[in-house]
Amino acid sequence: MVGLVLVGILAAVIGGCVCVVWADRGGPRWARVVARLTVGAGRMLRRYQKQESRSVGRSSDDGL
Repeated sequence: MVGLVLVGILAAVIGGCVCVVWADRGGPRWARVVARLTVGAGRMLRRYQKQESRSVGRSSDDGL
């Protein structure tokens, strides 16, 4: 079951990347919408990772 979920996530990521390239070349409207969602999700993920790395750095301070 977990494998199917991972395959589904991988397919969504690959499909999103294809839509980003296709929309950049003037694809249909639905491809541009999917591309915007994909780019937005990537930006949110990067922000989240930056916040996590900052909080880990603060919490691991052992006073040395």
